[in-house]
Amino acid sequence: MTNFDSNVFINCPLDNEYLSLLRPLLFTLVYLGKNPRIATERSDSGENRIDKICELISESRFGIHDLSRLKSENPDEFYRLNMPFELGIDYGARIFGSDSMREKKHLILGKTPYNYKIALSDISGVDIKNHNDEPDEIVRAVRDWFYETVGLEDIDSPKFIWYRFTDFSTALFDSRRADELSDQDVAEDIERMPMSEFLGCVRAWVSEKVTYE
Repeated sequence: MTNFDSNVFINCPLDNEYLSLLRPLLFTLVYLGKNPRIATERSDSGENRIDKICELISESRFGIHDLSRLKSENPDEFYRLNMPFELGIDYGARIFGSDSMREKKHLILGKTPYNYKIALSDISGVDIKNHNDEPDEIVRAVRDWFYETVGLEDIDSPKFIWYRFTDFSTALFDSRRADELSDQDVAEDIERMPMSEFLGCVRAWVSEKVTYE
């Protein structure tokens, strides 16, 4: 499987409210030399969503699953079940799959310690990292997991990677400036940028600015 050892399947909320966490998460992965795979990386109206997710899972050695949105916020709102469902598929691939699938590793993210146990008690005892809905904390969680669990050594500190993300964000904003656009227009264009385009910008910036030993 092409790039299996560097591919990272991302299972998270795909709404605008999560962008402040998703973008530094994706940046951190690229910064660490990994290749994020996410359902919104391509749009094909003729493609079944669950088939695409299964394909991404089968092509990725690593999986990052954010369960921080399990709890409904309003009385008439349902639990967000997509994330635990996709975690189950990825976990099953690791247990029942081929030899390469058995090399899979998973990072489960939550907002605060232990609240996931109420909704998904089957994973009690599993080590979960928390981000408290803070963008710099998701950088720390992902970076530290790759150091501790994956064995990725000689990597920059979480704070340094976070500062590099802010440098990238500033550079991206400046690159999109145009005389006929206001700062608000530029910010809106970046916020609505297709995921594949955003990842392309991240990869280009990292390849230019980051030198791996």
